[in-house]
Amino acid sequence: MTSTLDVAIIGGGAAGIAAARHLTERKRSVLVIEALPRLGGRAFTRQINGLPLDMGCGWLHSAERNPLAALADTLGHPLDRRESAWSKQLGNIAFPPDEQRAAWTAFEALKDRLRETPPPSDRASDALPASDRWRPFADGLSSFMNGAELDQLSAEDFLAYEDSASEANWRLPDGYGAFIADLGANVPVSLSTHVRSVSSDKDMALETDQGVIRASAVIVAVSTAVLARNGIRFSPARDDHLEAASRLPLGVADKVFLAMNDPDAVPPESHLLGRTDRSETGSYYLRPLGRPVIECFLGGAWARDLERQGPNAATAFAIEELTHLLGGDFARGLSPLTTTRWATEPTIGGSYSHAVPGHHAARAVLSRPVSERFCFAGEACSAHDFSTAHGAWQSGIDAARHIDTYLAGAHA
Repeated sequence: MTSTLDVAIIGGGAAGIAAARHLTERKRSVLVIEALPRLGGRAFTRQINGLPLDMGCGWLHSAERNPLAALADTLGHPLDRRESAWSKQLGNIAFPPDEQRAAWTAFEALKDRLRETPPPSDRASDALPASDRWRPFADGLSSFMNGAELDQLSAEDFLAYEDSASEANWRLPDGYGAFIADLGANVPVSLSTHVRSVSSDKDMALETDQGVIRASAVIVAVSTAVLARNGIRFSPARDDHLEAASRLPLGVADKVFLAMNDPDAVPPESHLLGRTDRSETGSYYLRPLGRPVIECFLGGAWARDLERQGPNAATAFAIEELTHLLGGDFARGLSPLTTTRWATEPTIGGSYSHAVPGHHAARAVLSRPVSERFCFAGEACSAHDFSTAHGAWQSGIDAARHIDTYLAGAHA
């Protein structure tokens, strides 16, 4: 493959698609190079039993300021604006009201302590002793929200997201992943193409398994896990950016989807948390959007461990917890649909980034342009909307604007 382009974009997730759309609107020649046989990256909708099920991102967070929510609305995609059921426990099962109040009060108090007296270590767990009654609850929440437990998190990073996020969380009934992929339908793409190296000379040269691609500029929009393991070689070396990527590892947030033989057994849009006395638990969204399924969330070290145990381990665990919560008769009416294993996807390596203690500033390093014709992009580059598709989207636009300024000057 030999090409002469204005911009080569490595990675066909939300950031890469956003960059490509921005540049093609400005009449730049671009090519999105994606290792997977599809667009979307961690935004991925699968059609199963006629239902669009989101394997990755599923919620338009901070929806009232989310550019993807506004774009979906403009393009006529239906939006579900109902309040989520995350903080509610169906029928108070295994979680009495007084304990629910105490647990959520403890979690809010944790965030207050992190703001008012941040730990010198910048380790979020240092604000809540391991002996605290609600530490497992807080670690479980963190595993779903961040893909990692509190001891793995930078307190500054955690608060950067918390203090900018709103309570407005909407959904795309036709699939978030399908929406993202559709946004890239009209941009030039090379799928199932692996970039091995990027070198800079007069032009940028990308060595791929399909041949060499040449471009005036490059945007790299792959996961921090790929960057940290040197999945792409750079010449000259990009040590500062790769070091920053290593400080922004991907946590794990997996999903198990179960079909319900008797949907009326539980009300639509309801929720159950598996356990509060251990972080190795699941969060169960019952009949999302009224559908006859249960969307089970598993996060952090426990999700990673279940991936290592094999393809059926997460499903077995979810059904076991639901048996404990809702009884054997209910559980026997469940059948597996699909399970994600994001950490084992070699072209991605996890779910979304978190900064390790002491390294929130790594996001600013990673997002800083390498040169006038070379940028990184992706959710990890966002200062406060990391771990979201809209954070990735905006980072792609930011990188594209920088590159477009260079191209305008070079072609003047």
